[in-house]
Amino acid sequence: MTNAPFPPAKFQSFEEKSDPAQVAPRLAALRKAMKAAGVDYFLVPRADAHRGESVPASEARLAYVTGFTGSAGLALVGLKEAHLFIDSRYTLQAPAQTDTALVDVHEVTSLAIDAKPYVKKDAVVAYDPWLHTPGEVRDLTEKLKGHAKVVAHDNLIDSVWSDRPAPPAGAIEILGHNRAGQTAEDKIAQLQKTLGDDGADAVVFTLPESICWLFNIRGRDVPNTPFVLGFAVVPQKGKPTLFLDPAKVTPELETALDGIAKIEAAKKLTKALEKLGKNGKSVLVDPASAPIAIAETLTGAGAKLIEKRDPVLLPKSRKNEAELAGMREAHRLDGVALAKFLTWFDSEAPKGELTEIGIVTALEAFRREEESCVDASFDTISGAGPNGAIVHYRVSTKTDRKLNAGEIMLVDSGAQYLSGTTDITRTLATGEATAEQKDRYTRVLKGMIAISMARFPKGTSGAQIDVLARQFLWADGVTYSHGTGHGVGAYLGVHEGPIGIAPRYPLPLEVGNVISNEPGFYKAGEYGIRIENLVVVREAEGFPGYFEFETLTLAPIDVRLIDNGLLTEAERGWLNDFHAKVRSEIGPKVSGDVKAWLEAATAAI
Repeated sequence: MTNAPFPPAKFQSFEEKSDPAQVAPRLAALRKAMKAAGVDYFLVPRADAHRGESVPASEARLAYVTGFTGSAGLALVGLKEAHLFIDSRYTLQAPAQTDTALVDVHEVTSLAIDAKPYVKKDAVVAYDPWLHTPGEVRDLTEKLKGHAKVVAHDNLIDSVWSDRPAPPAGAIEILGHNRAGQTAEDKIAQLQKTLGDDGADAVVFTLPESICWLFNIRGRDVPNTPFVLGFAVVPQKGKPTLFLDPAKVTPELETALDGIAKIEAAKKLTKALEKLGKNGKSVLVDPASAPIAIAETLTGAGAKLIEKRDPVLLPKSRKNEAELAGMREAHRLDGVALAKFLTWFDSEAPKGELTEIGIVTALEAFRREEESCVDASFDTISGAGPNGAIVHYRVSTKTDRKLNAGEIMLVDSGAQYLSGTTDITRTLATGEATAEQKDRYTRVLKGMIAISMARFPKGTSGAQIDVLARQFLWADGVTYSHGTGHGVGAYLGVHEGPIGIAPRYPLPLEVGNVISNEPGFYKAGEYGIRIENLVVVREAEGFPGYFEFETLTLAPIDVRLIDNGLLTEAERGWLNDFHAKVRSEIGPKVSGDVKAWLEAATAAI
């Protein structure tokens, strides 16, 4: 395995990234700009133009104004009041990060909020058209119809953000065929055929994962995910154009893409869209992700808009053999790191001195012993005792908690290796668990095993099989509020659509889909349980027309928390087979205390 083409990312930061004391002066500056512009309210989403899970520092406008650093949120800033809308993941984080004397925090189930109760009659509500989709603007306009005026405006935050960081200009890596499994030329040709079938003359791409997959490139523009931020226009006939910050464009990149795509400066995108419009082209745009600025530029210049899902999302979700080989290799590398970490954890936890930050730091250090590990795939969720019940808990220096002996520890983490992406959750014992904890843990495990063992006919969706994971908890009158599984990219985003295992995923599962399998249970104020492996959909051997899952993750599941009496023989058989595979694949790659620990941890029950 070669070294990464650029330096590894920094370790996870645990410093509090927000300062509530900065909220007052920043709100004051924004309100001054709003007043000068004749604006009564300004919308501040967390998203940038690329809708990524991570945004570069230069695009973190919501954090700049409110202090809130979560991955989803929306602020409505008025001349005299401000509202921050967040989901249940951030009930504790948001009030701690902002100035609650100036910002009212609202927990909502959807960020498609009804703004009417918070907006005065006949007010002007402004938004940045590069940060909102057509659907979002239509929804907002409809809800405020007859009450307030909704208008597009240059971003007023940018006009007052004097120390705004520079846009990212990270190195761009070209994936070879051994890693991509398909040339960019072939992907583009297949896409162009799809465009012809859809009656589209061109498609505009804004999602970095789609652009990276289509052109077989990767970058380092955002934390945790090897994305290149930019735009692309692919015509139904002819050569595509990549729109990038010129600072990212090297002679090597130009050589690699010669004959495949033209490269233009990102600022030239608008003119390219106008040209499509003037030529009367039919252009495909994803209304769920493309900024309304793109849609309105096209239609304003005369283009016919075809609103359909990004046509790369489904092909990208079907990993080919080269991508799957890379994912398997990534999980073998991760399995070695996890074996070392879990050996260390079992040695240190009984001493009662471990902290949540110390646990994350140790896990990252074990992963980075492998030179092809370039980053974490997301900030590790390290929840000791009651913090484990906070589903998307993020430890900071202010919240860091000591793990007391006897408590349950939940660690949800992942890594980006040059070969692939990993995501794994393990719930760990540090002493004798209660009967209730063992019952809940075992029911969660039974649900995870039920998904792992499932055989289902072609055409079955993740929405349909979600119940398999929940049934054992439901039988005792409890459940969990998050989805059972999300799609995972191949050295791309750890969370990717459009497939997964939850009611919100109606699309049929297909061969090559890589998905997480992670049921859980959470008792507020006491403990949290989640067990997660990654699985890939494959043909079911001996059952034509049926699919099944292959488990990719290679790390032991803690058997000390199991109520053995609740497991069936088939479930015990699956667990013993899984542990035998872990022992077989990871055992030869470790030695000494780690090997001895792995032998014991994977012993048959």
